[in-house]
Amino acid sequence: MTDTKVRVGLVAGGLGAYWPQFPELLPQLKRSAERVSERMRALGADVVDVGFISDAQEGAAAAERLRVADCDLIVGFLTTYMTATMLVPIAQRSGAPVLLINLQPTESMEHATFDTGQWLAYCGACPLPEMANAFLRCGIPFRSVSGYVEDERAWARIGRWVRAAGVRAALRRGRHGLMGHLYPGMLDVSTDLTLVPANFGGHMEVVEFDDLRVRVEKVTGVEAEAKKKEAEEVFELADSVNDEDFSWAARVAVGLDRLVEDFELDSLAYYHRGLDGEVHERLGAGMILGASLLTARGVPAVGEYELRTSLAMLIMDRLGAGGSFTELQALDFQRGHVEMGHDGPAHLAISDSRPLLRGLGVYHGKRGWGVSVEFDVKHGPVTAFGLRQGRDGRFAFVVSEGAVVDGPLLQIGNTTSRVDFGCDPGEWTDAWSATGISHHWALGTGHRLADLRALADLMEAELIHVRP
Repeated sequence: MTDTKVRVGLVAGGLGAYWPQFPELLPQLKRSAERVSERMRALGADVVDVGFISDAQEGAAAAERLRVADCDLIVGFLTTYMTATMLVPIAQRSGAPVLLINLQPTESMEHATFDTGQWLAYCGACPLPEMANAFLRCGIPFRSVSGYVEDERAWARIGRWVRAAGVRAALRRGRHGLMGHLYPGMLDVSTDLTLVPANFGGHMEVVEFDDLRVRVEKVTGVEAEAKKKEAEEVFELADSVNDEDFSWAARVAVGLDRLVEDFELDSLAYYHRGLDGEVHERLGAGMILGASLLTARGVPAVGEYELRTSLAMLIMDRLGAGGSFTELQALDFQRGHVEMGHDGPAHLAISDSRPLLRGLGVYHGKRGWGVSVEFDVKHGPVTAFGLRQGRDGRFAFVVSEGAVVDGPLLQIGNTTSRVDFGCDPGEWTDAWSATGISHHWALGTGHRLADLRALADLMEAELIHVRP
């Protein structure tokens, strides 16, 4: 899975009028700022630290440095009281979302011994309402975390914003491919390409199946054999795997690798119907192996032209949750489980055991034949996450947390998991469908609602939490 490096701009500040009055205050606050910078780097962030500001002029200079740095998140550290004029220009000019943190030196003051200067080091909460008011009136989205410098609960919340900023950056800079055409009749899957950069940023690349064909034609026998060996290390092979189909899937996988590299794609959605076994039909049917290997490497590649689900899988991958291509398969009312999965590409990194490669003589609802991936997602907490496209063209996050549990699974070349959402499976299915989600989404490991809520905030997107 991909670890996104997020660029965080850090500025700490306090009111300069205090420094001549309380000579020991500024050195103490700067030590706290150094510790915050150190901990921010420990979160995996590339920190652009512009130092300590004491007045509006220094704030303006810091704003220009952060604007040029093109940060993914600006963190303003309120070490003591400071005026809104010191931070508003930074928020306005940076072009990045802003997180304000108020971290006092320790959990509590020593009230019996503290003088005014020592108290002021604990006064970062004082300007927070002022900042919120000024940001609101200037039309700047506001978010904050309050705690103390070594407060792990506060750092968990800060880490959530940093991760969300990293995912936002991946979407803003991403290149997303569409290859082929819509599965006939799937109105829910169709997406206006302009809506991707409109909602998330990034670039849409329209790719032809012939772009894949010419690359597959150039794959050598040595390259195909190397890909087969790679697959044999990753997968358990069922007896039903036909060597000819396996070899073809390996050739397509090598061609896919080249396609993704040549077009610099961060995600890919594809579908081609084909006819009577001609080469484009065989290409479409041979995609699952290569697409699953790509997905496990952090480049989600999904079938049925499901662009929004490829984006949802990209988001889940960047959060460290994997994210496998998923739809409803059946409801088990006896056990209280929702069975979900898909017959197409899967995120191998979140398989509960070694994934199986199974040969299929027919793909249900699709032309062609070949090898398909079969596994169960790791048992334990999981999150179902999809992107809904509304009538106004805005994307919304649809999220539900549950757990993958034990139970019988079909052995038909599909990924299949039993998910317990803590309620009647029929009620969950009705509530999930009522959101307007399409019939595909990403299933990822862990409970990710808090991370997704932070990302939705940064993306200014609606989040719908399904919990009947």
